[in-house]
Amino acid sequence: MEHFPLLVEQATAAAGQHTVLSPFDRQPIATVDTANSQHVEQALSNAYRLFRDRDSWLAIDQRIEILEKLAVLIDSHHEHLSLESAREGGKPLLDSRVEVSRGLDGVKLAIEALRKDGGSMPMVNGAAGSRHHLAFTTREPIGVVVAVSAFNHPFNLIIHQVIPAVASGCPVIVKPAGDTPLSCMRIIQMLHQAGLPPAWAQAMVTAETSHATQLVTDSRVGFFSFIGSSKVGWMLKSKLAAGTRCALEHGGVAPVIVHEDADIEQTIQSLAKGGYYHAGQVCVSVQRVYAHKSVFQQLAKGLANAANAMKVGDPTSPTTEVGPLIRPAELERIHSWVEEAVKGGAVLAAGGKAISETCYPPTLLLNPAEDAKVSTEEVFGPVVCLYEFDEMDQAINRANSLPVAFQAAVFGKDMEKILRCYKRLDASAVMVNQHTAFRVDGMPFAGLRQSGIGVGGIEHTIAEMQIEKMMVIRSEQL
Repeated sequence: MEHFPLLVEQATAAAGQHTVLSPFDRQPIATVDTANSQHVEQALSNAYRLFRDRDSWLAIDQRIEILEKLAVLIDSHHEHLSLESAREGGKPLLDSRVEVSRGLDGVKLAIEALRKDGGSMPMVNGAAGSRHHLAFTTREPIGVVVAVSAFNHPFNLIIHQVIPAVASGCPVIVKPAGDTPLSCMRIIQMLHQAGLPPAWAQAMVTAETSHATQLVTDSRVGFFSFIGSSKVGWMLKSKLAAGTRCALEHGGVAPVIVHEDADIEQTIQSLAKGGYYHAGQVCVSVQRVYAHKSVFQQLAKGLANAANAMKVGDPTSPTTEVGPLIRPAELERIHSWVEEAVKGGAVLAAGGKAISETCYPPTLLLNPAEDAKVSTEEVFGPVVCLYEFDEMDQAINRANSLPVAFQAAVFGKDMEKILRCYKRLDASAVMVNQHTAFRVDGMPFAGLRQSGIGVGGIEHTIAEMQIEKMMVIRSEQL
């Protein structure tokens, strides 16, 4: 069984060891050293010393060279990285391969961003009083980046938090989820192999929650990147030191509106993928589907058939479509929410019965109550709720009824209706004839209201982690 040490430069002996379990069979797959308060201080001291020493900053060409070498390493170890991600996180191997490919794309996007955006030339001589002036800007790192990540995409989330920091020239310290730290540790190790000095990218699993709080709230942190629950994210934001910028990415309760002229077969395929992909453990997973009454029954039957046909099981099998939930407690919570919905009047059209202590089948609920947990809170599991509507604006109002907002979707052909939904839905992105979990790694990705703050996407995150610094020159020759 592989062991991963603390990735903190000049670290003392580890506080202990954390055993990583497979979410499928709960068997140990690796061990990871854990950090204490002294390790947190050492990591922060290492990173801040680098940032304060401007002579030690990595030049753009050095960063590009490191990222190019990292891309080669990821590509050459693609299958191993995919299998490791599937084993620790439970995402089926089929989708884990896609995740690693997306991570590779993310590295390439960072390289492209460095090559095309070095600053700008603001107009400063447009008035008589500013004649003979010229200005230009360059981009500088904002400071030490601390990233706290979630379990559900153990490879690509780390890419989205760490690689922009490296590209920006920021020292970065990352704390992965305790359930899925292996992909993170592997990425940091590969960065070091690619030539990044170890203190520029450090990683740790903390022994106690207080150590993570110590890491995040330190005044030496210039930027805090968080992916996870809204409760934890907003709490940590409230404790940040003055001047620390942050980006928070939480979940939503992704709404979908299906109009009467939608291509139902295509809609069924898309919603089944978007709702049951990675057992619904996706922050923009399809959860609330509002279908026009004229297509409700056809959609319900088709989605139920699609759910029942999916293969649930071992995520390392190339034929598995839906893997396990991350922990038994999550299955118990989700099942209790399904039972509550059924007792409240919902029709159970598919699933609803545990297969094992962590495997739950794709589940479809018809018309659960508006105040049921599955209607008001993020399920983060393989549960899709289908509701019937008469009028489009009624569906839009129901979709907008919660204090969270992320991505939404509309299915149909009538462009007037599609545009009305686009304009009126509370969402940072509206997919048309595509499920809510659609994402490519260069596009802006942002939670609104309680769903987060800041904009994700490789290029956008790089910009967030930098300052644009201006020089103004006065000369009679200008």
